[in-house]
Amino acid sequence: MIIVVGLVALAVVAVLYWYVWRRLVRDTTTGWGWPRRLGTALFVVGPALMFAALFAEVGHAPFLLQRILAWPGFLWMALSLYLLLAVVAGEAIRPLARVVQKRRRRVGAAGHDGEQQSPQAPTPTRRLFVSRVIGGAAATAATATVGLGTYGVLRGPSVKRVTVPLAKLPRAAHGYRIAVVSDIHLGPVLGRGFGQRVVDTINATQPDLIAVVGDLVDGSVKDLGPAAAPLAQLSARHGAYFVTGNHEYFSGAAQWVEEVRRLGLHPLENARTELAHFDLAGVNDLAGESTGQGPDFDRALAGRDPARACVLLAHQPVQIHEAVRHHVDLQLSGHTHGGQLWPGDLVAAAANPTVAGLDRYGDTQLYVSRGAGAWGPPTRVGAPSDITVIELASRHA
Repeated sequence: MIIVVGLVALAVVAVLYWYVWRRLVRDTTTGWGWPRRLGTALFVVGPALMFAALFAEVGHAPFLLQRILAWPGFLWMALSLYLLLAVVAGEAIRPLARVVQKRRRRVGAAGHDGEQQSPQAPTPTRRLFVSRVIGGAAATAATATVGLGTYGVLRGPSVKRVTVPLAKLPRAAHGYRIAVVSDIHLGPVLGRGFGQRVVDTINATQPDLIAVVGDLVDGSVKDLGPAAAPLAQLSARHGAYFVTGNHEYFSGAAQWVEEVRRLGLHPLENARTELAHFDLAGVNDLAGESTGQGPDFDRALAGRDPARACVLLAHQPVQIHEAVRHHVDLQLSGHTHGGQLWPGDLVAAAANPTVAGLDRYGDTQLYVSRGAGAWGPPTRVGAPSDITVIELASRHA
């Protein structure tokens, strides 16, 4: 069954690439001269690099090979998405262009003596001109979109500030600041330099506590230990805490838990710590269930004082339902990337109760960060990266 689904998906991808190739290459060139050969080669090499980059990462190929394939392969993934969307949008312009052509032919067909002549059939040159204009506009729009989206990721996340009132928070903790960072995704594309930018941005907010809520890496400690090293510089009055995301379980979760502990972070593996004014708990990601290391809310939250406010770190927003059942006051999550590449937010919304921002489920509030990095293409469109400073507010203040 899986093989059949895979073959159907591959066939759909092939048809879509053929459609985009037809509009951007075949319809804009004549004969098999070098422009058509070059364009066709791009639509062969691009997808090949994309799948090679995916298989290299999933198959844990040598890290050097992953780095070589990742940039061109993943950028092509983003570019091909927006080429498709731009070409589809261009279809709406074609009928208008045909109407304009017909009107111009009627005017040109009118004789000098005012007698109307029969309209001429559209010439290949006119069709070629329209195809080139629409295709050029589509390619330019897609390239600019991906370029700006990639620049937005590489320059580092912005800081977002959100105030969250908690009914049980004592007056002494009013204004307590938690810097929330998720989905950094250090890997073959985003390396040590990016990690340093994230750390510097977090430290500049001068938080009371730092919460790293999963998907820190896409690779092993052996390959990405140097990229993660700047995490040792994280500075907060009450320390930095970490919970696993689904990608940690693709990369050796146990080794990464030990590595972040060595770097000075405090892993919360289905555990809770009592801070001065509230409880901080963390649960493992759902992906850990395959290895018997999944989330255990009872272990993390049972036996706590219900009169104290509780903040829970849980990578995936779907874990909110267990948080509600355990009377958590605030859950901090990531995972969705805010959709990362528009219209990916529509897909993310179908799989998650909240895609980004603050929401409420009964007496439990959920905040979902869009994340600091990106998976696959180092590109974001319509979902800018962020580090969120959550400022807790006491209703007694």
